Amino acid sequence: MWQSEFVRSELRRLFPSCEVEILAMSTRGDEILDVSLAKVGGKGLFVKELEAALADGRADIAVHSAKDVPMELPEGYCLAAIGEREDPRDAFVSSRHSSLDALPKGARVGTSSLRREAQLRERHPGLEFAALRGNLDTRLAKLDRGDYDAIVLAVAGLKRLGLESRVRALIEPEASLPAAGQGALAIECRADRADLLELLSALDDPATAVCVRAERAVSRELGGSCQLPLGAYAQLEGADTIRLRGLVAAPDGSRIVRVEARGTAEAPEAVGRRLARSLLEMGADSILSSIQ
Repeated sequence: MWQSEFVRSELRRLFPSCEVEILAMSTRGDEILDVSLAKVGGKGLFVKELEAALADGRADIAVHSAKDVPMELPEGYCLAAIGEREDPRDAFVSSRHSSLDALPKGARVGTSSLRREAQLRERHPGLEFAALRGNLDTRLAKLDRGDYDAIVLAVAGLKRLGLESRVRALIEPEASLPAAGQGALAIECRADRADLLELLSALDDPATAVCVRAERAVSRELGGSCQLPLGAYAQLEGADTIRLRGLVAAPDGSRIVRVEARGTAEAPEAVGRRLARSLLEMGADSILSSIQ
């Protein structure tokens, strides 16, 4: 809802005569809270109902967290804009401990992400990891009542909801490489709505869009989903060079393949595909085979 309110305020700022109404919807991803996303359908659970509303005309646009958007959109749909990125890093949140390094052996850490869990298991084999679902208030309440010693969340969500004070430590990409699109907003509409495509282009942040396109290309090439512990994070170096980092991990963190690539910002998907092929050549194919 914060994301939708933000997009509405931006459209009103840019186009004062534009009337924008919010159609509040609950998705399967919001409703299934007792099973990990990896076991019940993955990221698409957060967008299917919204795409149905686009299809039947109840809604004109849909606002998503870019990391929740499947790599392949249904025919006839497109991402019309990628908004400016918030902090893409992961956050360590705890009431009693200052950082992951400060946690005692056997401490219980909550996370909803196989990507986060695999990377943190590699660095902190003595910790216990447990599933954590629900909205931010629910997750923080579980931490506060003692269900977990610490939890790991996206910094962007905490900042957007005014909860940045709950961040005890930032987890740098070297320790937990973000998911493709993490921290960015994606605005989806039907591809045949030329009027909306023109309007929404004003919300597109070119620098963020280039990076997210490269990241999504990595995941698309590898068939990325919630079932795959996959990280992809791009940054612009200067105006025309992309630095892209990617990894594929065994769910238990026993093996992680990491690759870095640079390429021209004029062809971000090509950089992403090249990095994905490098990951496969370095051994990610065997990890993928074992997961599938």
